Amino acid sequence: MIQPGYFTLDTPDIAKARAFYGALFGWTFDEASSSPTYAHVADSTPAFGFTKVERARDFTHLYFRVDDVDAACARVGELGGKAAMPSDSASGRSAVVCDDQGVSFSLWQPAAGL
Repeated sequence: MIQPGYFTLDTPDIAKARAFYGALFGWTFDEASSSPTYAHVADSTPAFGFTKVERARDFTHLYFRVDDVDAACARVGELGGKAAMPSDSASGRSAVVCDDQGVSFSLWQPAAGL
């Protein structure tokens, strides 16, 4: 069964998001997995964080956990959707894709050990 494995909240200001949500929910952040454009919430299940964007959108960005991002991207194309080139980060391999109607989501293959 495939289920959500990762998601992000878009924000124009990472520092303000960290301060607000940290104070509201008591969240702490994993500094090793964070950067100036991304803040990873420590010990979150499913894993999630904040991504810096120029203009905040009013929705989360959902990542579905898969065993093989490249194979899943190929399948998206076969089904009439589109997939961006996968990229690697400390948390694993991911790609933004959209379905055959243009609805965007991402695929995430966790790094070894996650």
